[in-house]
Amino acid sequence: MGLPVLIMGESGAGKSASLREFEIDQVGIFNIAGKPLPFRKKLNRYNNVNYDRILKSLKTPKLKCYVIDDSQYLMAFEMFDRAKETGYNKFTDMALNFRNLIQFIITGTPDDVIVYFLHHIETTPEGKIKAKTVGKMLDEKLTLEGLFSIVLLCKTDGERHYFETQSDGYTTCKSPMEMFEKEIDNDLKMVDKTIREYYEFESEDK
Repeated sequence: MGLPVLIMGESGAGKSASLREFEIDQVGIFNIAGKPLPFRKKLNRYNNVNYDRILKSLKTPKLKCYVIDDSQYLMAFEMFDRAKETGYNKFTDMALNFRNLIQFIITGTPDDVIVYFLHHIETTPEGKIKAKTVGKMLDEKLTLEGLFSIVLLCKTDGERHYFETQSDGYTTCKSPMEMFEKEIDNDLKMVDKTIREYYEFESEDK
């Protein structure tokens, strides 16, 4: 049983930068929008991919750690592709496609495979920070954070970047008891190591 992990944050908060400590043989990045990384290091990237390409790779994983950056574009690009379709069925399909990807990671990948979803956020009218989707129609079909047991929020104060690991009542971030401190450095390699130690997965450290 693989493990999906949601990493939320605004653009520029440091989600992609959190990959900086990985080495090329430790992570595979599904780069949905084909954007360059914000640091100088060569990592395995698969650019401009869709659901089919991601699923094909995960069916025979060669690595233990994968990243989908930025995962909300899977929904956004599908919405653009189907913009001329009328009716509500397309929103159900979008929710189902995203949910099926997560479900495949859980049921169709080995126990020690972790897939990180780097995902943008939005603020509700009530002031709550949540994972960004493509509108109310999809929100009615899918509570995104409910599909993950670990949801971290990437933030910056202008000088440093960090992850929040527990909700303050206004966010949807969460993590298992005693896995993390409430606030940690935005180092996804360290997060990956901590998760593997917590669940007694084999370490990815070489």
